[in-house]
Amino acid sequence: MTEFLELETQDAVRMPWNVLPGSKSEAAQCVIPVSAIYTPLKPFPNTPTLPYAPLRCRSCRSVLNPFSIVDFSSTKIWICCFCLQRNHFPPSYQSISETNMPAELFPQYTTIEYESASEKAAMTNPVFLFVIDTCVIEEEIGYLKSSLLQVLGTLPENCLIGLITFGTYVHVHELGFGHIPKVYVFKGSKEVSKDQVLEQMGFFANKLKPTTGVIAGVRDGLSQESISRFLLPASECEFTLNSILEELQRDPWPVPADHRAARCTGTALSVASHLLGICVPGSGARIMAFLGGPSTEGPGAIVSKILSEPIRSHKDLDKDSAPLYHKAVKFYEGLSKQLVHQGHVLDVFACALEQTHPDASCKSLVMLLCRKQAFSCVALHFQPNRTKSPPET
Repeated sequence: MTEFLELETQDAVRMPWNVLPGSKSEAAQCVIPVSAIYTPLKPFPNTPTLPYAPLRCRSCRSVLNPFSIVDFSSTKIWICCFCLQRNHFPPSYQSISETNMPAELFPQYTTIEYESASEKAAMTNPVFLFVIDTCVIEEEIGYLKSSLLQVLGTLPENCLIGLITFGTYVHVHELGFGHIPKVYVFKGSKEVSKDQVLEQMGFFANKLKPTTGVIAGVRDGLSQESISRFLLPASECEFTLNSILEELQRDPWPVPADHRAARCTGTALSVASHLLGICVPGSGARIMAFLGGPSTEGPGAIVSKILSEPIRSHKDLDKDSAPLYHKAVKFYEGLSKQLVHQGHVLDVFACALEQTHPDASCKSLVMLLCRKQAFSCVALHFQPNRTKSPPET
């Protein structure tokens, strides 16, 4: 029993059987099915790290391991333990022998890590792109600014920060020019494409835009200077970002008494995903969206701006009587596929207890976003009911 506990401590794998059945009849006789519990984030202080890329099977792409069959003769081949494919060793392995084996063949190294030079060079700093809804009351903006200022003080200095605010229009703040506040504005009622973001935000203002290929990151023709205008290390943009947040106010566009605020959530999220896809594709980037109500403007809207039209309920969705539902689902499905392709995450932060008012929560939007695989984290921060309900806007 001690041996199995040691193996579990070494590999973070627990299985109900010590030996797997070798035939269908033996597998049918197993009362407990064959299964495994794997803990991928279990800390291993003594795990070796190899400074090169793993050697993979040319058929099933599995990695050379201690359970592979190795021929140390002049042919220098190894047989995959999963698909039994015969693979030749590359020239860098020609000096191996039974007394001179690479670390991945040691019996005690069943769990190891690889860190090749190319992968290490490609590693980037974490990216946080804040998307803030300004169609909320002044009191809530004050609480949000206070919380964000506290969060910015705890972030690592090397992480990249970006800021987008939205209401009737989408505002992308240029943090790399701290002398004068500089903002790029997009109309919230229209869907924005990647090419429009490239053109309107001046990514190729000083040089020709590539006519072929996908423009994504420094390796594909984008200069580091153009990226650093919108995504800066926290240590370099702290003063500019704090100044913008301290002066942040409610969306200035007037709202009639019988209308909801024009909240272009879908356009803001689309611009944010395009911006990350252009600047830092495939990196550890996350969009952190702070929403204060349902989307009413542009793509992804779930309710009209007319206050007399209530937000659709679950019964409306079941009866297929929500006119904006299918368009919103199509838009957010496309957005989620784009984020998955880019390797980015969207975190939605919202606040609601009940849908006591049509504009009192964005719960329906959050429920819609929760169904998409790219939206990995949805945080609902609950607060007690006020003695007096907020006025309809």
